[in-house]
Amino acid sequence: QVQLVESGGGLVQPGGSLRLSCTTSGINFSAYRMAWYRQAPGKQRELVATIDSPSSTNYADSVKGRFTISRDNAANTVYLQMNSLKPEDTAVYYCNAAFFRYDHWGQGTQVTVSS
Repeated sequence: QVQLVESGGGLVQPGGSLRLSCTTSGINFSAYRMAWYRQAPGKQRELVATIDSPSSTNYADSVKGRFTISRDNAANTVYLQMNSLKPEDTAVYYCNAAFFRYDHWGQGTQVTVSS
């Protein structure tokens, strides 16, 4: 059974930082492209960042220079370090694992940036 479990979300003030984690099971983690998406209320889900194995990364323009995606293949985990957070970063953040026709999602973790 495939599972993706996100953690690390919460409430943070503007300018603050959070680190999201997504621990997976049931997949050959190192073969998958891992990604973080987010969905704000009333908006479509959008891609935040991707990482291929070992470490090729890509970011949405809105988070470049502030967010860093990384992965630990030994721990079957992908991370999203979020710095200089802004109110517009408020959303539910989802972990995604993709490999050819296989596409798996986590349940999401809420990130709220507010003073």
